[in-house]
Amino acid sequence: MTGPDPSSLIHELLAGDAPFALIARDDATVEVLTGDVVDVDLLADIPLTDAAGVSREVLALVPFRQVRERGFVCHDDGAPLRCLVIGERVALPRAEVLASLPSAPVALQDAGFDIADEEYADIVRRVIAEEIGRGEGANFVIRRDFVAGVDTDPRVAALTWFRALLEHEKGAYWTFAVVTPGHIAVGASPEAHVSARDGVVTMNPISGTFRHPAGGATAETLAEFLRSTKETEELFMVVDEELKMMSAVCSDGGRITGPHLKEMSRLTHTEYMLRGRSDLDPRDILRETMFAPTVTGSPMQNACTVIARHETAPRGYYSGVAALFTPNGATEGPSHDLDAPILIRTAYLVDGRLRVPVGATLVRHSDPYGEVGETHGKAAGVLGAIGAIPRDVPTAAAAADPDAPVAPRRPLAEDPAIAELLASRNDRLAPFWMNPQDPDGSGPFAGRTALVVDAEDRFTTMLAHQLRHLGLDARIVHWSRATDADVDDADLVVAGPGPGDPRDDASDRISAMRRVVSRRLVRHAPLLAVCLSHQILADQLGLDLAPLAQPHQGLQKSVDVFGEAASIGFYNTFTARVAPGAVQRGLTIGAGSVATETVAEVAADETGDVYALRGPGFASVQGHLESILSRDGMRTLERLIAHAL
Repeated sequence: MTGPDPSSLIHELLAGDAPFALIARDDATVEVLTGDVVDVDLLADIPLTDAAGVSREVLALVPFRQVRERGFVCHDDGAPLRCLVIGERVALPRAEVLASLPSAPVALQDAGFDIADEEYADIVRRVIAEEIGRGEGANFVIRRDFVAGVDTDPRVAALTWFRALLEHEKGAYWTFAVVTPGHIAVGASPEAHVSARDGVVTMNPISGTFRHPAGGATAETLAEFLRSTKETEELFMVVDEELKMMSAVCSDGGRITGPHLKEMSRLTHTEYMLRGRSDLDPRDILRETMFAPTVTGSPMQNACTVIARHETAPRGYYSGVAALFTPNGATEGPSHDLDAPILIRTAYLVDGRLRVPVGATLVRHSDPYGEVGETHGKAAGVLGAIGAIPRDVPTAAAAADPDAPVAPRRPLAEDPAIAELLASRNDRLAPFWMNPQDPDGSGPFAGRTALVVDAEDRFTTMLAHQLRHLGLDARIVHWSRATDADVDDADLVVAGPGPGDPRDDASDRISAMRRVVSRRLVRHAPLLAVCLSHQILADQLGLDLAPLAQPHQGLQKSVDVFGEAASIGFYNTFTARVAPGAVQRGLTIGAGSVATETVAEVAADETGDVYALRGPGFASVQGHLESILSRDGMRTLERLIAHAL
């Protein structure tokens, strides 16, 4: 490149064949990055240093298929983990770049969704019935793609779309164009998935999509959206899922602030900020946080399995991240900072075909046609922002897009009624996750050890963090690696939550969790069983198990836990059940696989659904005391552990 003159630089980018990236992360500048492209297999292979060990800056496009690094399944399309090793960086005034970019409209041919509306609605119905209804998880994101042909030169198209986003989109975390051999990505991502700067890790779960009506959003129309049960529960569920990740990478577990509004030109979202401290390599942080539940679902491992069952094609880079690793000059600790937005609201151009992937978050309250409409609105948000919706596309995507962004106005978050609605959400949440956290090992159970057996739900990371606050020396082991010695040696075993049917005799995971629970019971060794493991314990104590008529996924309930009221978050599709009105205190239960009968105390509601058990050396709970929805989680956890010990 010849110099910092924007017009000359843009001309060079258009006329050349070298890879480059344009990134706008503020309202004043556009960063122009050029260098060499290197494709690697693993996150650990991202080349943050050269052969001499000198740190260098790298922009990586991380495809969805990298979930294989965590042992998760996916349709593997071979999309490369593409790294632009930056040789030169230029920061230019945004207004001058805008004036230098091409602006002629890019025509689309044969435009439309790859999956018909009715077919997508059928997929939504199946996921609700067959996945959420069977206890496979709380929510899942299933995508469809808006596709079209493009005859325009790829570089011209990329810079034209980037200009349109700079000019018309607002509120994006990153606005970007990444041009590499055979592949172009242009987008305006609203969501910072994860960042790490000066030892502070930040995640930014965003959920709920309010599509602005014609003429723009108002406080009245937004308030109706904010009162939606579905949208509120959807946000809480993704915050829980990202707190699992934060607890895995941060010594202090993570603290919640918010909620806030993310106001964009055509859409508004609700969001929280999660922050904690970590000294991990940023590549390890990225691996442990793959990928955002807002674009996959929860629990994460099962979400990947559900995606593979219901999406017929690989995701490519959709729901992956663009990760910028920048040397920070530190002599101790991580040598690079990390800034990684989610690859959503992004258009991809490969071999003359435009692809705009969009997904809807499916929960127990989902309306199939409402979710169809959400995908249309999201596609319209991207296509309208880049000026690519042609007049001859008779889809709801065209109709859903407002004619143009409305005139500047006061942010809706400043409206007193909106601010009150947002703030009121926190009344339901656990103070533990909203206050500073730094366990010092001096809790009531100091000096004791705890083994948390992970049944494939990383709520276990949050549980372990809470256990450490209570003084326990806690470690997590995956169910497939929990040896008899592990189970026998700990002062307390916490049999963790997980997806699936507790009655499934064919599941190796369920069988392993049964062995853990049984081994502690027969030895009268302290045991706490949570959610799935609570159901397994109840089964071994002879209680009936049954599916709920309506799944409790992300549901907050106030229950009496052995004489003390508690507000607890539930994520269950199955329940242990006793006869309504049965004597609960001192109930003798047939011991099933346990060698002797066990006297257990049962906490159940008026229908007979059991939400807690305790007996000699054991306690269990159906809800998730670690969830942000469990206002009384820490108090209840301490009581149950004290009983078990």
